[in-house]
Amino acid sequence: MKEIGIVTDSHSSISQEEAKKIGIRVLPMPFYIDGECFYEGVTLSREAFFEKLEGGADVSTSQPSPADVMNIWDEALAEYKQILYMPLSSGLSGSYMTAAAIAEEEKYRDKVFVVDHGRTATPLHRSILDSLELIEEGYGAAQIKEIIEDARDKMSIYIGVDTLEYLKKGGRVTPAAAAIGSVLHIKPVLQLDVGKLDSYKKCRGFAKARKIMIEALREDLDTRFKEWYDRGEICLMAASAASAEETEQWVHEIEEAFPGHKVMCDYLSLGVCCHTGAGALGIGCSCRPGRPDKK
Repeated sequence: MKEIGIVTDSHSSISQEEAKKIGIRVLPMPFYIDGECFYEGVTLSREAFFEKLEGGADVSTSQPSPADVMNIWDEALAEYKQILYMPLSSGLSGSYMTAAAIAEEEKYRDKVFVVDHGRTATPLHRSILDSLELIEEGYGAAQIKEIIEDARDKMSIYIGVDTLEYLKKGGRVTPAAAAIGSVLHIKPVLQLDVGKLDSYKKCRGFAKARKIMIEALREDLDTRFKEWYDRGEICLMAASAASAEETEQWVHEIEEAFPGHKVMCDYLSLGVCCHTGAGALGIGCSCRPGRPDKK
């Protein structure tokens, strides 16, 4: 039996196919579309999701059931002595608290370590890759949980959205503000900071929003994360709810702004896309977690 495995959910932007390649498990998150339940990446494709979203369907996300969580844990524990469970950030969902409570049951105590990493989408994907590296380096499950949680604020991500419609539906902007914004071609830039999605700036046009996002990241690298940037311990990230062509152009734009740096790019999870709509683009960075002495 192997020592430590990783389980996450589809908010990590990791597909079932990629999960198999890197040796982890991904719990598909449930969605309700006009009252019917679907599962991200299993019974609901990205294409179908955006078609329904743009067609005006009532789309909402939901927590996975405790039974689904325990089932995937049991599968993993048949292969591993211990697992790290890395669900959607506690700042964005109650999934973490539910999982943490289940992990206290005798069956899972000291076997399942629920990580409160403060991330979603590409930053969470990066944290999972960091965790896999820490496993390879010989760190134990409890210490990896501590390392990843200590690094939760060592990341930054900005998301530019092409429409205010879905922010209005989610209650993040008023209907009046959304109407005015549409007339004035306002494209808001949001900031994801330790699990909370907040407004950062409002821009006239999406080209301006892309420029603002790149400038915001450069400021972060010159100030908050300069130590890691100077040491080459920064991962630059991109995220997209746009077409493949627009996504490729966005990654190229970031690489031109930060020459010599490879950009890790994911499509935004559908849970995030519920709030951003189609066409959203994101940019960010994540610092390499520190390596304390092994316990």
